[in-house]
Amino acid sequence: MLKTLSVRTPCHPHAGISRLSRLSTLMATSILIATLGTSVLAQSNNYPQRPLKLIAPTSPGGAPDTIARVLAEKLSPLLGQPVVVENRAGANGYLATETTARAAADGYTLGIFADSMVVINPHLRTKSSHDTMKDLAPIATVASNTFFLSTHPSIPVKNFREFIEYARNANPPLAYASGGNGSQHQMAMEMLKQRAGINLLHVPYKSGTEATTATIAGEVAAMFSGASTGPQIKAGKLRGLAATGRNRSPLFPDMPTIGEVYPGYEISVWLGFFGPTGFPEAALQRLRAELNKVLLLPEVKERLNSAGGLEPFRSTPEEFQAMMRADHERYGKLVRQIGAKLD
Repeated sequence: MLKTLSVRTPCHPHAGISRLSRLSTLMATSILIATLGTSVLAQSNNYPQRPLKLIAPTSPGGAPDTIARVLAEKLSPLLGQPVVVENRAGANGYLATETTARAAADGYTLGIFADSMVVINPHLRTKSSHDTMKDLAPIATVASNTFFLSTHPSIPVKNFREFIEYARNANPPLAYASGGNGSQHQMAMEMLKQRAGINLLHVPYKSGTEATTATIAGEVAAMFSGASTGPQIKAGKLRGLAATGRNRSPLFPDMPTIGEVYPGYEISVWLGFFGPTGFPEAALQRLRAELNKVLLLPEVKERLNSAGGLEPFRSTPEEFQAMMRADHERYGKLVRQIGAKLD
């Protein structure tokens, strides 16, 4: 006996049509996404069509300017267009970040800024024409540096623990130098003061170079400085006691980190490329790809080292943004606690 074939009829007269409609919609969406992806890739390959401007926040010869010129030189042939460095020195980087934030978001104006200019400066100004955390688009990290705590050789300490004990008992308090009010040098020392429970007198100078000169001359007892003071430490003009990074510095592998004594203490100075908010996605992708290639070049590493002991610093966009948010929060809290103001 033959079985009767049972055909299921949709409970709704348009159910079959609805399924087809949904299927068509999904297919159309997939095609659209693929098309957009291809379009972005094509735009990325076509970018740039004219020279790019790279804003440096210091005068010619300063570390950010030197780094900007090293990277611009290597980027230009990869992009097929000149990358022209333009110096906008002044106001602790404020003029440079303002210029970049106000530029047209067309992918042709970039800025290279140190972390202090982006995540510390906003907390030091009561009035500003721009918000670095909102008006600047992070493109890529490019370099990083470690600070070293150093003292004048006349200070009777041989290591970091001895310095803390000596500073704790000093009366009047020891004086320390920085590159200016609100500088990273000051932030590093104020964080140490809080962790170690010591008191030191802040003496701000106009730059890190002047602060180093003053410490070597014995005008102040101590300072935090970048790896650019490595030669002075090796020559005995300064006594290096501890590094601020997560790991020990290759320059001084026998020098402990502050975190080894005070867990969680970590400061790494970084520099990054930025553009105005609204920077085209295709331009972001192209720049990040080419910068990653440049930062892997041995000659770039060598030139960054000679520009102040800097190291190439590569990160993902997500890591960059997370680092910015974390630094902005912790430095903001510290600035409020110590009442730091720009000169």
